[in-house]
Amino acid sequence: MSRVTLAQWQMLAAVIDHGGFARAAEAVHKSPSTLNHAVHKLEAQLGVALLEPSGRQVRLTEAGEMLLRRARQLIENAAAIEDVAASLATGLEAEVALAVDQVFPPDALAEALAQFSGAYPHVRVQLHETVLNGGVEMLYDRRADLVVSGLAAQGFLGEALATLRFIAVAHPAHPLHRLGRTLDLRDLAQYRQLVVRDSALRQSMDAGWLKAEQRWTVSHLATSLDMLERGLGFAWLPETRLRGALEAGRLVPLPLEVGGVREVPIHLIFQDRDRAGPATHAMARALHEAVSECGGSNESNA
Repeated sequence: MSRVTLAQWQMLAAVIDHGGFARAAEAVHKSPSTLNHAVHKLEAQLGVALLEPSGRQVRLTEAGEMLLRRARQLIENAAAIEDVAASLATGLEAEVALAVDQVFPPDALAEALAQFSGAYPHVRVQLHETVLNGGVEMLYDRRADLVVSGLAAQGFLGEALATLRFIAVAHPAHPLHRLGRTLDLRDLAQYRQLVVRDSALRQSMDAGWLKAEQRWTVSHLATSLDMLERGLGFAWLPETRLRGALEAGRLVPLPLEVGGVREVPIHLIFQDRDRAGPATHAMARALHEAVSECGGSNESNA
């Protein structure tokens, strides 16, 4: 077991950072002789000279520079551990498990995580990107502290977070656009629909499928969007995900007589609101605030 202590490295760092033993002693509230003794003992224990004279001051030797550079990592890690311990002593969670349906606007999610990280830099975040029943299933299995979902969870009360608009779209050269008229479900049933797979393992569902003759099921919205832009089918996707493609003309809304636009309320659900720690509550607040701040993306507080 190493005989060198963290305190010795801290004293050496103080001597270098403050330009000598006298100033370092004032900064760390120790006598110059205490610092001198600690550094000389450190050199003796390591068998390496760490300091050398430089006029009236001292400077690191080449070996001292390399060792102190590594020691600073230990010093920083020790400080971080103390911060985490202090947080845990106040009841702060070490980790927040967040399950978010892929339809949730990515800008709002990124903003929420950035806000949360700024306030709780030492709390780990487990982000699960789910589809349909996937998040609800994580609630039932107690694998998520917070869930953002467009589906209700039996036995849980959700709070309104946003309302998303889903638009039926296809590539401008898709045969459905070439019909040149208003469409109905009978028209759609003749062409390939792109559907995102439910991420639930036990209670998956086929939400949104119109029993089209052809169906391709993918695992992520990004894959569905890519296939849409390649003209491989039609689908309903959140307007927040479609904005760039719509503005650039890579995708065009289908002229459906009814049902071309759907509004889906999104809810935030706690695993257990009363037992949730301060970090979990802070994450919930960050999600609400992010939705409000990203107000130009067609989601609104319900």
